[in-house]
Amino acid sequence: MRWERVQRREVSGGPGVRWGHTCNAIRGGKLLYVFGGYGKDQCQTNQLHILDTVNMLWSEPMVKGTPPTPRDSHSCTTVGDNLFVFGGTDGRKPLNDLHILDTSSNTWILPSVRGDGPEPREGHSAALIGKRLFIFGGCGKSDNSEIYYDDLYILNTETFSWKRVVPSGTPPSKRDSHSCSSWKNKIIVIGGEDSCDYYLSDVYILDADTLVWCKLNTTGQLMPPRGGHTTIAFGNKLFVFGGFSDEQSLYDDVYMLDISWTKILANGEGPSGRFSMAGESLDPEMGGVLVFIGGCNKNLEALDDIYYLHTVNIKRTFQAKVIKCMADGYTIETMIDGKPLRGVLLSNKPVSAVMGADYSNRKMEPVKNDGAHVHGDHNSAVESEKSTKHQADDFKQADAVLKETAEVQARMEFAASEMKNHAAAEYSVSQEVPRASEPPMEPENNAGSNGTGNPLPSNAETHKEHDSASFKDQISP
Repeated sequence: MRWERVQRREVSGGPGVRWGHTCNAIRGGKLLYVFGGYGKDQCQTNQLHILDTVNMLWSEPMVKGTPPTPRDSHSCTTVGDNLFVFGGTDGRKPLNDLHILDTSSNTWILPSVRGDGPEPREGHSAALIGKRLFIFGGCGKSDNSEIYYDDLYILNTETFSWKRVVPSGTPPSKRDSHSCSSWKNKIIVIGGEDSCDYYLSDVYILDADTLVWCKLNTTGQLMPPRGGHTTIAFGNKLFVFGGFSDEQSLYDDVYMLDISWTKILANGEGPSGRFSMAGESLDPEMGGVLVFIGGCNKNLEALDDIYYLHTVNIKRTFQAKVIKCMADGYTIETMIDGKPLRGVLLSNKPVSAVMGADYSNRKMEPVKNDGAHVHGDHNSAVESEKSTKHQADDFKQADAVLKETAEVQARMEFAASEMKNHAAAEYSVSQEVPRASEPPMEPENNAGSNGTGNPLPSNAETHKEHDSASFKDQISP
């Protein structure tokens, strides 16, 4: 992996310095929408900027409709071609209004919502599963005191109806400044700051179908507790960048959560320590590139720089079902991001080449005959007797090559057919195809645990429950 700073001469204009903003990729990463935040005028903004990531051009579109009021620390979620903006703060009070930007016409829409929605809040998180938008946690105000939330609301993005749900299991503690990501039918909450001003590094997973929380016990190079970080989902991995644990401790590190935590040591000069930056994945347009924009440094100065994190050595994996065997490969079916895909898995060693090369090598090698070494071209009797056996062996080995290709071969061609979404072509074929997935490991699910730990930055207590578990298993439906 490597960092790349986008030089100012490569992209002109733009939103300028800001933090507490959001950025969302549209049209497969070709366009990046940046909204709101705390800007250079030392106040909140409701400006909208669009970055054309292909031509590296910023624009500030003429929008229709009534835009949201200036704000920061809001959530902005991509729902098809629309952006759902919820909550945040205007600098005086937290908000709980909902606005929708139709990116096809750059029109702001104020929907008529039904049901009781969340209380006004900032620093909450939002994640989309199907047609449901989940809002979790955050911080509000009552009189002059702060209120931290651990509640969960669901918005139907078609009917605009709110519903509060009370999941079972082991829920996260009250918190804000955490991150929340979605994968298949799971929602993953990482870190944040709790109501006692302790910083967290715990990981919780919500099954969106059963509405059951469980705490994920992570292993590996454990991520230090933090809030104000940014998490980007790429394939079945989560990348966490930056954040803070107090006014002086700002992070510039990157951690990857898969089966365990891994601290990423990327090449190149990366961003400085910061919090409240915005991040997004530009895949598939830029092939596994994560983008980070702006943020706030330890001097509480807003930033305007842009960094790419290239994850070229991270492969997307999936499991597929073989539906037809052919002479030179297989026809396979799979589901990627909810989309059914069918393609052809080809062997990189044709049957004829395998048989010919293997048989030629066998013929020139000495064979044993009653303890004596005899070359095949000098003993016709041995040649005749052995060739039949070798030919049979060759057919068996050729067939074995085809069968093992799906599991063993790492360099194979994936010729996609009947694919309606070109983005699927960016996925790499796993060596595990068509091997059945490993049985999932059971997560810790003790009702008495809330994962808040003792005062930080000492993380001995924070990490004491991080024993063993598989992130990949937990996020599989």
